[in-house]
Amino acid sequence: MTTISNAMSRQVATISSNQTVQEAAELMSRHNIGAIPVVDQGVLKGMITDRDITLRTTAEGQDGQTPVSNVMTTNVVSGNPNMSLEEASQMMAQSQIRRLPIVENNHLVGILALGDLAVNEMSNESAGQALTNISTPARTQ
Repeated sequence: MTTISNAMSRQVATISSNQTVQEAAELMSRHNIGAIPVVDQGVLKGMITDRDITLRTTAEGQDGQTPVSNVMTTNVVSGNPNMSLEEASQMMAQSQIRRLPIVENNHLVGILALGDLAVNEMSNESAGQALTNISTPARTQ
């Protein structure tokens, strides 16, 4: 069984909740990423995505000095380093997320992206299934 710890990225760009959305956007641009974990004193507090910045800041007429805490997603699904890639891909598919923050002892230790699953031969089928479920529009009631 291949675990998340073998496939996750350990070098993760993070931002604190009191930094600005402009700083978050600059980090995203610099690292060519669309989501950044929000971490205060090592503890995962949320995620901010380029979509959060667009819809919760720009579209609402707020400026770049808006604190990340005002627009970040706080109900973040996370995994742990000992989970199997299969478990992780199922969790990502069920939650329709492309990036899974990895937490150990309440501290962020890495991130598992859909691409990490795709490059791991043992999880190609899981990655395909996760992508299919992630890409399926959420059903509205």
